[in-house]
Amino acid sequence: MMQLIRRKARRAAATLCVLLLVLTTAFGMQKFGTRADAVPTAAKPAGVSLPILMYHSMLPASVLRGTYIVSPALFEQDLQYLKKEGYTTVVMQDLINYVNGRGSLPTKPIMLTFDDGYYNNYQYAFPLLKKYNMKMVFSPIGSCTEAYSQTDSDHITYSHVTWKELNEMLASGLVEVQNHTYDLHKNKGGRLGASKRRSESVMDYQKVLRTDLSHEQDLVYEYAHVRMSTFVYPFGAVSEAAADVIRQLGFQATLTCSEKMNYITRDADCIFGLGRYLRSPKQTTAQLFAHIAKTSGQKK
Repeated sequence: MMQLIRRKARRAAATLCVLLLVLTTAFGMQKFGTRADAVPTAAKPAGVSLPILMYHSMLPASVLRGTYIVSPALFEQDLQYLKKEGYTTVVMQDLINYVNGRGSLPTKPIMLTFDDGYYNNYQYAFPLLKKYNMKMVFSPIGSCTEAYSQTDSDHITYSHVTWKELNEMLASGLVEVQNHTYDLHKNKGGRLGASKRRSESVMDYQKVLRTDLSHEQDLVYEYAHVRMSTFVYPFGAVSEAAADVIRQLGFQATLTCSEKMNYITRDADCIFGLGRYLRSPKQTTAQLFAHIAKTSGQKK
């Protein structure tokens, strides 16, 4: 009986996460905006320039290809470039400390973010981070981590990390975990990610969002003993009505999918609505950073 239950749980988890891959590919990263997470239109502000790279799945080139799947070899080329060019990886707590006057930032900071919590991030990206002594912000989907922690499935293509694997990464000091919702990373019933349904009242929407994010906060604290400080919007789908809930729950920053350079000042509000550059396998490392320099108005 127990084996039957485990097989059913494994199939359900696999189905959920294969659907997640399909949804991510189909809908891509939305670039919605709100007053809280708006992209500045003024001239380049003062502050420390911070490019943030956004990764998802990581697989050898021969296994599977897609817009959101990069190879370990390409990721290593990125890390080698960062080391050569004098970049220092930072995590969200570094930014939070800085904007609150409790620390400094390196001369050339950069942030590496990994969304969704794929097992292949643990298998491929984590060893490379240790090799080059670099850090990442890791944002798993809570329901997927919970599901895979109850099975013995570790399929490199679609499995998600378990609590055990997450704790191993956190213990290294190179990985920071953040909130990517418990179970809102989907497109279902008129809701894309954590956004508001068109026909939904603000009150009902905020209740749904508060319940999901609170559950994810509690779950990660229970199994990893961490209080997450940052909300990472699934699909980059932002709703104006989310801003109050996010702040009420104690989040000190948000990550979007808006492609832009960030400028970090001592103003704590500047880390809400941070933009990120999608790391696509279609670009070489040199092309990626040339693109970042061009879109941010900086010289390479």
